[in-house]
Amino acid sequence: MTPGLPRNAANPLRLEFPQSLAVYDDYASAQKAVDFLSDKEFPVENCMIVGTDLKRVERITGRLTTGRVALGGLVSGVWLGLFIGLVFALFTDQGALAVIISTMVIGALFGVVWALVGYAATRGQRDFSSVTSVVATKYEVLVEHKVAAQARELLAQLPGATPNPFA
Repeated sequence: MTPGLPRNAANPLRLEFPQSLAVYDDYASAQKAVDFLSDKEFPVENCMIVGTDLKRVERITGRLTTGRVALGGLVSGVWLGLFIGLVFALFTDQGALAVIISTMVIGALFGVVWALVGYAATRGQRDFSSVTSVVATKYEVLVEHKVAAQARELLAQLPGATPNPFA
């Protein structure tokens, strides 16, 4: 341990000898338990919430058509063109509006072409749009071994707290 630095300064996401305090089905419950410990003046810097049993969730948001792909490319191209036009406009003395409009038009064309080329390259193998995220199915509250007993005693006072430490 380096003198003058806190115990976990090198890696703040690490406890020296963690023990499981409780396992919850959702993050809000784990957060509520740690907040309760904090309210009871427990040294919560000895706690950690760890999401476990990760799964990938993909929510389908709609069907892709050539028109939707072209519209998406158009919109993103216009935004890119606007950004580039604003940057160029900073370095010109005359016709800033013309520069911005022309880069937006070029960006729109570029966006439509690239979106349609990318869509055509999939050859119909993915005709839908989606949003993907990785989520935990369980949330485990870990505590440093030296304060685990104290944490268990305090957590037993939390109304409705019947977590299964072996879930």
